[in-house]
Amino acid sequence: MTTTTPTPTPPVNPRVIALTHYAGRALLERVLARHGVTFQQSVTLRLVAVAEGPVERDRVVDSVVDALKIDAAEAHSVVDELIGAQLLAPEEPSQVRITDAGRELYDRTSAGTAPITARIYAGIPPEDLAAAGRVLTLITERANAELAAMAG
Repeated sequence: MTTTTPTPTPPVNPRVIALTHYAGRALLERVLARHGVTFQQSVTLRLVAVAEGPVERDRVVDSVVDALKIDAAEAHSVVDELIGAQLLAPEEPSQVRITDAGRELYDRTSAGTAPITARIYAGIPPEDLAAAGRVLTLITERANAELAAMAG
């Protein structure tokens, strides 16, 4: 009879968090590539897609900067790419809105990732997901505070 030693579960640490992020991002990027969309474009499009109407462009840019830790010029460039692809449209005075094509793309990519996400999270008890969410939120808050301290 053969026995196997269970693989020990590593504690949450920067490496575990990074590996988790990159594994999930790689899956998402494969879905997005089928639709000709980059990760940055997807994040930006989502921010406008979930809004209940036009959004101030600067608010979108600030949210992208905060989410992706990129500079504002790069975030503005992504918004411009989405406008150029007619996935977002400018609204006066300084807002953007999602177009029908942008909504369709957002819905298609969301539908493409939903079954993958369901398989990944299947069988994980809700209380474990809640605990992981609390811990990761706290780590994110602390990392953001460190970044702010470094910038100031």
